[in-house]
Amino acid sequence: MTAREEILGRVRAALADVGDRDTAETPIPWTYGRPVGTGDLDVVDRFAERVADYRAQVRRCAAPDLGATVRELLGPIDGAAGVLGDEVVRDLVPGPLPWLDDDGLSPYRLDAAAAVVTTATVGIANTGTIVLDHGPGQGRRAVTLVPDVHVCVVHADRIVDDVPAAVARLRDTGVHVRPLTWISGPSATSDIELDRVEGVHGPRSLRVIVVE
Repeated sequence: MTAREEILGRVRAALADVGDRDTAETPIPWTYGRPVGTGDLDVVDRFAERVADYRAQVRRCAAPDLGATVRELLGPIDGAAGVLGDEVVRDLVPGPLPWLDDDGLSPYRLDAAAAVVTTATVGIANTGTIVLDHGPGQGRRAVTLVPDVHVCVVHADRIVDDVPAAVARLRDTGVHVRPLTWISGPSATSDIELDRVEGVHGPRSLRVIVVE
C-alpha cells in the first residue's frame, strides 16, 4: 500500500458514518475587513505575545526610555562594524552609537554591520507580523535583510488587530504601492531534514521594541 492509498483509506474510514446532510455546506457570514478583535488581550499585549512566540526578543518601554532600550538590545557593539540607521532612527535614539551610513553599501559591507535599527509601518497583533514600507526610518530592503541583527521599533499606535486592518492602513497611507517587507520573527527554515536553521533568508536575531 502506498502512502497515498493509506491516507485516503483513513479519510474514507473517518467519513464512513457521515451522511449527506452532515456534509452540506453551511454559509459563514464574514466580510473581509471586518474587525476580528484580539481575544482576551488588547492589541499591544497580543502583538507582544505573538512576536515572542516567533522566538524574537520583545521589550516594551515608554518613549523617554527608547534610547536606553535600544542600547540594551544592541548589547556590546564593535565600533568598526557599526550600526545601520538613518536620520529618523538616530533622532529617536539620542546619544553616541557607532552609526553606519548606508550610501549604497555592498552586501558584504552590510553583512559586516553589527546590527540595523529601524522603525515599522504597521504591526499586526494576531499574527505577530511587522510590515516595513522602507520609507524614512526603515532603509532599503537589503539593509533589513542582510545584517544578522535587526532591532525594530514599533509604536503602539501603529499596531492593528489583524491582516485586513493592516492592508487597509497601508492603502490609506498610500504605501501599498511600494515593495513591502512582512516580517514574522527571525528568518528561519526547516527545509533540510526538518532541522530549524535561523538566519538563512534574513536576520538571525529579531529584537522588537514596543513604544507605548
